Amino acid sequence: PANASLKTLCTVRRLFLLLGLAVLLAGTVAGTWLLGQLKHQRKPQLDQGFTVLQEPEVIPACGDGEEEDPVVRGAASRVSFRINVANSLLEAQVEGHPGWLLACHERWSLSLGTLLCRQLGYLRMVHQEGVNLANVKVNDTQEFVQVRPHRDGSLDDMWQVRSVCESGRVVSLKCSECGLRPGAARVVGGTEVSPGRWPWQVSLYQGSRHHCGGSVLAREWIVTAAHCVHRHAVFLLGHRRLRASAWLVFAGVITHGSIKQEDGVLVKKIIYHPLYNDSSLDYDIALMKLQVPLNFSGAIRAVCLPPSHQDLFQGTQCWVSGWGYTRPDQGQVTETLKEALVPLIGTRRCNSSCMYAGELTARMLCAGYLRGKIDACQGDSGGPLVCQDGFTWSLVGIVSWGQGCAEPNHPGVYTNVAQLLPWIYRITEVSRS
Repeated sequence: PANASLKTLCTVRRLFLLLGLAVLLAGTVAGTWLLGQLKHQRKPQLDQGFTVLQEPEVIPACGDGEEEDPVVRGAASRVSFRINVANSLLEAQVEGHPGWLLACHERWSLSLGTLLCRQLGYLRMVHQEGVNLANVKVNDTQEFVQVRPHRDGSLDDMWQVRSVCESGRVVSLKCSECGLRPGAARVVGGTEVSPGRWPWQVSLYQGSRHHCGGSVLAREWIVTAAHCVHRHAVFLLGHRRLRASAWLVFAGVITHGSIKQEDGVLVKKIIYHPLYNDSSLDYDIALMKLQVPLNFSGAIRAVCLPPSHQDLFQGTQCWVSGWGYTRPDQGQVTETLKEALVPLIGTRRCNSSCMYAGELTARMLCAGYLRGKIDACQGDSGGPLVCQDGFTWSLVGIVSWGQGCAEPNHPGVYTNVAQLLPWIYRITEVSRS
């Protein structure tokens, strides 16, 4: 009996030991998972007035010093272009030549027109033609650029400066309209938005509720974050399927209370970047093609893409908008579209040890305030970060991720759109039909 009791006691001890090890292992796994979730906590809408977690004066210095490298780097070029808004004529500025030069129509092509529209931040070319110089007012000192007979090398190298156009015609170019707002749009009450202020902002619904933001690129194309759609996919026969029909797009709306289900536009298909990583959120971008094109108006317009020549440096003031939480503990999206002014933060600074410690890739950028207070939050994901270039607005970033919402030393992280332009052009071109 004594031996039996001893064996029973040993067995019980072993069971408790195994149970303890199992609990410890489960706790480790759960803790690792929770840290991962906190590390990449999603951030959709801006926060402009909840209690600061730490007062600015006691926040430790983080990534101090000026950053000379651009946050968004444009392509270096000795030839830059613009389209004259008065007459639609293509004009070029060439290094070493004063003023703006008109472009001769000799050896011009449709593909070159598309290339230049994209370089200027437009999704596509709409129209091009040769205009007779007799119908254009030019002075005697006007110079021209012309495509070389043999176009080798870069876009810069294909142009030569001429004093005359042999054909007597210059290029008129029209690109898809984007980035313009109605002149009467204004901020109401500092944070809420009037119709038409951000006419490219859309609300993406799943079922009867707002899930993410997005931006209008063209009448039939919406751009958003890949994580918005990827995590709502279903698995069929071992493959992840994006249920396009489960989504509704609402454009031109400010308040969710004004939304009518019949006004939503169904999604025809969804494409997210093939290199998207659901853990690191690298390549966090997706495109939605609509079943029916949007009707553009004062409240619904397309945003421009980043022009290839543009450098954006730390401190550049940009705007983020959305319907996300206005407090991180609120648990629900806001009724009315909100906006916040946020400065770009240098990538090296944002990747410093007291911020994101090297987690940012080349496809990401930071914007916000080191003291916290103002940021995007849950519900804003996929929405636009736009910066002004002259009279137009360009989609510089897509709300992607961050640690918490508006926490000190953890600004918002956005998809760097300029790094993904070739993919956007390829998808929208291939899927035109």
